Amino acid sequence: MNTAIVISETSSSHNTGLGHPENADRVDAVIKNLKKNKKLLWKKSTNFDKNILNITHSSEYIKNVNDSFPKNGLIFLDGDTIVSPGSKDATADAVGSIITAIDGVEKKEFKNAFCAVRPPGHHAEKNKAMGFCIYNNVAVGANYLLNHYNYKKVAIIDFDVHHGNGTQDIFYDNEKVLYISTHQYPYYPGSGNNSEKGKYNNILNIPLPAGTDSIQYMDAYEHVLKKLKSFKPEFILFSAGFDAHKDDPLAQLQLTSNDFYEITKRTLDYAKNHCEGKVVSILEGGYDLNALADSAAQHVKALLEFAK
Repeated sequence: MNTAIVISETSSSHNTGLGHPENADRVDAVIKNLKKNKKLLWKKSTNFDKNILNITHSSEYIKNVNDSFPKNGLIFLDGDTIVSPGSKDATADAVGSIITAIDGVEKKEFKNAFCAVRPPGHHAEKNKAMGFCIYNNVAVGANYLLNHYNYKKVAIIDFDVHHGNGTQDIFYDNEKVLYISTHQYPYYPGSGNNSEKGKYNNILNIPLPAGTDSIQYMDAYEHVLKKLKSFKPEFILFSAGFDAHKDDPLAQLQLTSNDFYEITKRTLDYAKNHCEGKVVSILEGGYDLNALADSAAQHVKALLEFAK
């Protein structure tokens, strides 16, 4: 079997304005670098039943988002979350990418998948857009696994340098979903203290100080693997942000591109023996284009090695 890269033809239509760090160049850099690997299977995000969104976000929030898309110009949903005329299709296709990836894994079209799409999602709460995020793509994916495929236990591993407050908000009292986050702390968005454990002890936050290096991070990641073993998920989703890289301008962790290979490999070694290797990953942050492209390629390298 193979690893699929799921892309969206509308990612570049989501215009965030001149100088915004979350821009179309990010996905372009990732895809251009991954195109060098001739072993990957390329898929396009497909349409999905929009009612799926209602499981994750409130109907009022979805209506407000739909009403916010402008006919021209830019609209600020919060201080740094911006939508443009093309954002309506781009946000739908970002969600659609994880649905496409999950369906492909379930139908055994490919072993695992990485969704190279934007806008990202892990800051979007049930009723709130923030941090460049509009719909919470990975949360929609988890709810799709629970409701469409009747999974009982899904794990989300978020290694973006910023805490995924939105994902935590959505699943805080859901015993079927384990949310694990490694992130710089204290830092934006301010959540992610290790005292935030979820109603069913289903949240594991691993806050890391600025300056954390590769060795310190990998030591901390052992807590991720330990929690996975106790939870025993049937499917694993990655919120794959690459802004913990030492060259990223929006944070101060000190990881290298190869560390994202190691993070992925260690997780897949667990997945191989405990959840039939069912893994789907979706892009979150990463704002230095070279570091982002290299780190995403290392992440995918591990996925592809596992898929053989």
